[in-house]
Amino acid sequence: MYEELKDQVKRLPAESGVYLMKDERGEIIYVGKAKSLRKRVISYFNGSRDIKTRILASRIHTIDHITTRNDYEALLLENNLIKKWRPRYNINLKDGKTYPVIRVTSEDFPRVFRTRRIIQDGSSYYGPFPNAGMVDTYLELIERIFPLRKCPGDLAKRKGPCFYYHIGRCAGPCIGKVTKEDYAKSVEKVKELLAGETEELVARLSAEMGAAGAELKFERAAQLRDAIEAIRALGREQEVVDFDPEARDYVALAHKDQLATFIVFQMRGGRLQGRDLFRTELYASEEEAIAQFLLQYYGTLHSPPAQLFVSHPFEPALVSAFFREEKGKEVDIQFPREGKHWSVVRMALENGMQDIENRRHQLENIPALEELKRILRLPKLPRRIEGFDIAHLHGKHTVASMVSFHNGFPDKRHYRYFHVKSLKGAIDDFESMREVIARRYTRVINEELDRPDFILVDGGKGQVSAAREILDAVGLAEVPLAGLAKRLEEIYLPHQSEPVRLDDTSPALKVLQSVRDEAHRFATSFNKRLREKDLSFSLLQQIPGIGERRSRLLLEEFGSLDGILASSLEEVCERCSLSRPQAEAVQAFLRSRPRGTPGPLSGRSAEEGSGAAEGSGSSAEERPAGGAAGEAAAAEAGPDYGEPPSGDGRHDAQ
Repeated sequence: MYEELKDQVKRLPAESGVYLMKDERGEIIYVGKAKSLRKRVISYFNGSRDIKTRILASRIHTIDHITTRNDYEALLLENNLIKKWRPRYNINLKDGKTYPVIRVTSEDFPRVFRTRRIIQDGSSYYGPFPNAGMVDTYLELIERIFPLRKCPGDLAKRKGPCFYYHIGRCAGPCIGKVTKEDYAKSVEKVKELLAGETEELVARLSAEMGAAGAELKFERAAQLRDAIEAIRALGREQEVVDFDPEARDYVALAHKDQLATFIVFQMRGGRLQGRDLFRTELYASEEEAIAQFLLQYYGTLHSPPAQLFVSHPFEPALVSAFFREEKGKEVDIQFPREGKHWSVVRMALENGMQDIENRRHQLENIPALEELKRILRLPKLPRRIEGFDIAHLHGKHTVASMVSFHNGFPDKRHYRYFHVKSLKGAIDDFESMREVIARRYTRVINEELDRPDFILVDGGKGQVSAAREILDAVGLAEVPLAGLAKRLEEIYLPHQSEPVRLDDTSPALKVLQSVRDEAHRFATSFNKRLREKDLSFSLLQQIPGIGERRSRLLLEEFGSLDGILASSLEEVCERCSLSRPQAEAVQAFLRSRPRGTPGPLSGRSAEEGSGAAEGSGSSAEERPAGGAAGEAAAAEAGPDYGEPPSGDGRHDAQ
């Protein structure tokens, strides 16, 4: 067969054109262009081929060709055939229409949420966001600042408020707690934020903060202060930059073996406006791959900028002609190797290589997930697993955690935690489970969030039954669920009396243990921080002249006892409206406190909580974990934010 194929290649013309490689079933697996068809195609069969070229060549059964009058016609034909046939070994990009957008509905009391569907009903849309993480960042910020309603559909009058109203995440339009006019003002602020008009928004919030402080509404003032800083931090996060206003993109190709990642940095008005990332596989040369990528990316998804800086050199004449003839743009394509443009290209390359390593790492766990699918008879590979745990200390500070694993590894951006408040000090793990599961997955349905492939709770039959009851009730009966009990590492399944027991060396069991243990760690660490803040609060109230209000304000302003102690007397006086003698008394008391009493919310004065579960209900408060500021920032945020995992997790209040 190999010799027949070589003979077939030798008969190809030496003219420009497109070649179509087919497998034994006659399916097109690769489309390429060439100035000389014979010379280009025979290179796939010479002795110096790399491994990815050998993989492609091993699957070729026949080769067809189409000649063209010139190389530019070959480029256009290649691009059209790739879009038509989407061959297995060509560069293929995700259609831009699938990118999420943020929708602000046109209702009397609008809602704000993520969607991928555009409905022409007067709603406002912001995006699309090729970087889906930015959607989470915006929604998290909106959730924290503006108490808009979450319930889907037309607003219905209620006898009593929902859970979101109780936790300050809804203004209560369904019970008449906010006028249409005041609600509309919040919606306009949301639109300003999404449109990037943050200067006026920050000015308004600053004025409100000042008014709240003057009226001694310190908690509201602190919330506004945090909101202002979050908006500014979002602006800083989106800025990388220089002072050249010229629109330009930086395109980098990172690859290892057959794995490839394309990164595009978009610079507009002197700011790094966004980042696109596309994962694919590479079986062609770097030059071919870059050219194919540029035609697909700018031919389908985006308008090309005036300048384009690319990581790998190739002959740009044909691509430039394509931009000129098909897009009506003159584009200057360069391949920098030094200076400011090279530094941005290099940053894009580093991002791409990090993604390649992550993909290689994730592939290592696929066999374990395949074993888990087989043993538990799951409908599909459990790539996305959400795990839950509950923690408390004798019924106090009951909290729940949700951790998210993707391809068997922690995905800390999607961690969440909950305050469980409906128990009012009672100890009831089953009711906590119902509450948290209800909240989590009601939101998943209402906001059309991605559903997990598998849910794991820490516990046995009782916890599994409680979670299954809620999942069925909210319409997620198809999502598989299991519980992992600590004592004997037994796996409990709904409606199955006997647990599943796996060998200690089972890769599938190790994945489940990793999810369970991470959920437990996350829940107990958050419970511990709440207890320590309680101790700090009680300790401050022991100081003469420092009551409950001032104690709360001190912790809100400085985050911890050590934070108060590290600040100057003038700062303590100014930020907390204390007299100098009062501030001196506070710092003197803290300097003399016994060793081991709570410091920066990290003391060790209470035993660890226990638990296992996540979800929500009428009294659970769900918060996202993580944050670009890292663990210290989340600790300082107090009980409203989960422990930030390392990495780029987000506070995503729900």
